[in-house]
Amino acid sequence: MPNLAAFSGDPSPHEPQPGCDADRSEPTPEHIEQTVQAIARLHAAHHLRATPLQRVVDRMTAIVASPVFIGGVTLAVLAWIGLNLALQLATGWRIDPPGFPRLQGLGELAAIYITALVLMSQRRTDELSDLREQLSLELAIMTEQKVAKLIALSEEMRRDNPQVADRVDQQAEAMAKPADPQAVLEAFKETHEGMLAEPVEGDE
Repeated sequence: MPNLAAFSGDPSPHEPQPGCDADRSEPTPEHIEQTVQAIARLHAAHHLRATPLQRVVDRMTAIVASPVFIGGVTLAVLAWIGLNLALQLATGWRIDPPGFPRLQGLGELAAIYITALVLMSQRRTDELSDLREQLSLELAIMTEQKVAKLIALSEEMRRDNPQVADRVDQQAEAMAKPADPQAVLEAFKETHEGMLAEPVEGDE
């Protein structure tokens, strides 16, 4: 008897169905999971070190940066202007005369507070950025040391292997020595200062 499921378009019972275990993503490798957890701990520690005042500042900065706040301020300004114009037409009296100096003063005061909020929030963000940069630098130095060790081990294996001709590889020997971060920094400073001291074409 022919298989009616093949003609009816119904999925075969042997085929994986959506939502089954076959469609689930593979587990994250352990080293990636450890890296993710380390980054999460870094951000969590930065958040926990924040004082209550800093957390309030962060919340207020988030509110100021939201589209709802911009829309609310726009509606408030339009309502203030419309109220003063309506009062002037109806009674000849207004709270804020045309030119709206009170509205301008309020806007300038709000701008000062918003600027202070943004600067305080940016300062905390810079602290987290500095921590990430320091972590990246430490990882780069550790990686360079590990690579130098691997090069040194490979050179030792090459010298100990009787099937490989022994020869001097000056570049490999130089790369097998870990770089001195302080020496690299001094060399960078000297090169940078030398480039700044060189006259630019057209300035002569």
